[in-house]
Amino acid sequence: MIEFRGKLILLDIEGTVSPLAFVHDVMFPYARKLAAAWLGAHWGHEVIAELAHDAGVAAFLNALEAEAAVHRLMDADAKVTGLKQLQGLIWEQGFRTGDLRSTLFDDVLPALDRWRESGREIRIYSSGSIHAQRLFFAHTTAGDLTSCFSCYYDTTTGMKKDAASYIAIAADSGMAAAEILFISDLVDELNAAQSAGLKTALALRPGNKAQPESGHPIIASFDEVVLG
Repeated sequence: MIEFRGKLILLDIEGTVSPLAFVHDVMFPYARKLAAAWLGAHWGHEVIAELAHDAGVAAFLNALEAEAAVHRLMDADAKVTGLKQLQGLIWEQGFRTGDLRSTLFDDVLPALDRWRESGREIRIYSSGSIHAQRLFFAHTTAGDLTSCFSCYYDTTTGMKKDAASYIAIAADSGMAAAEILFISDLVDELNAAQSAGLKTALALRPGNKAQPESGHPIIASFDEVVLG
């Protein structure tokens, strides 16, 4: 449990608001399966040049070479902008056709309503592209939740394990770092946020990966965030 008197709640997505299983067992395989078809149909799209940069090459010779790079980067769980943007574009197709619907933990929607009613601002910080984040929350099993969030951040702000990223987010929000609570399932990210002066809480959700001992407050549900 954590008591929070600040103004802004910053949320991670996978393992925090959504089960890891949905992201890793549904969304990632969907992007992997459809990568070749999407690349072939959109050859010349600007995201492909960014993807080539991520893969360490000047350019791809064809869609098959680009697909192989996508698979390598995904296997390495690379948090790189081109890959994340490509995944977002593929997921857009899935969300719009109804193939994908985002799954949330049961406590998330009531907490979002409660926090907003108390005057708190809520923002999202994920390694997935901002485009993908908006799609994720626009197509949840609980409906379109995009109005719940005032801003989204991704790797274009910085990496989630770098304190500088959280300093940038605080500056962008116009709030003191101590007025922001960051909730994530990863201790390394929370360490970086804490170094930047943010309040932190470790989300201990079913299916999450074991984390090292840390001094971060632990919550199993957003119900355990007590607003002061």
